[in-house]
Amino acid sequence: MRNIFKFLFASLLVVSCVDSENTIDTVLDYETGAILRTISVNNAVLNSSDPMSTFSVTVEEQDEADGALFAQVNVYAQMKDLSPDNGDSSTDFMYVMSMPASSFTTGPVGLPRGTVEVAFGDAAAAMGLQANGTDYIPGDVFVIGLEVELTDGRLYDWTSAAGIITGGFFASPFKYNALLTCSPEPGGYVVDMQDSYGDGWQGSGIEVDVDGVIQHASLCNEWGAAVPGCLGSYPGNTSGSVTINIPVGTESATWSYGGDSYASEVSFQIYAPDGSLILSVGQGEGAAGLLPVAVCAL
Repeated sequence: MRNIFKFLFASLLVVSCVDSENTIDTVLDYETGAILRTISVNNAVLNSSDPMSTFSVTVEEQDEADGALFAQVNVYAQMKDLSPDNGDSSTDFMYVMSMPASSFTTGPVGLPRGTVEVAFGDAAAAMGLQANGTDYIPGDVFVIGLEVELTDGRLYDWTSAAGIITGGFFASPFKYNALLTCSPEPGGYVVDMQDSYGDGWQGSGIEVDVDGVIQHASLCNEWGAAVPGCLGSYPGNTSGSVTINIPVGTESATWSYGGDSYASEVSFQIYAPDGSLILSVGQGEGAAGLLPVAVCAL
């Protein structure tokens, strides 16, 4: 298995800008139109276990009449399947909803400003995706696309925005990435640990953050209980097993491994509450970082 999370969050960053009454003047010297300037991305992670989990972004609309032509924002969603091993469920952009100009308020520089929110369940339904374990899994991405519609019928979105609009000062990309996660299946996750030399693990072991409460799995080394909750004693500490308990109602559980000074001696396996093997790391294969442990609650 591979880490499907650690490299994705970098794509979620959006440049913020200083408010200006003339944010679009330079662009409108070349072509009149409209932009949606990003004020803040409030949430860019969607919990696929919760249909009401919401992507949220606050934007400011400006057109050639300083907002007077603004009719509505149309919202679209696209699925990017980053786990093709179980089939490719990627989709085109599909219409989800519209947000009328009347739901925006006047911002600090006199332009329409509002927060666009898209529920996971609404986006998945619009794309025809099913919670069947193959259409989407944690680590896949929903792309939320916004389109400005003016009162005269003109439309502006990510396909019509030039580079000067989508980045830098204007920060008007018209589309955003939302990473899919899930609430973990509650129960006991068994971690079986081995050390071929028998001197325990020479690292910080496995750490699980369960809604902010940390649990550990490790084999004690010659320095004793250097890692909280480590098992066994030195010498002859070749194996051990610990159960990580995830309560009902847990929102998130993040698994990580601290690496080992003698990685060629270390191996471990993690089993789901139903006893199925979900991760096996052989001797020399355990690099420090996040572990791809994700069993979603139904």
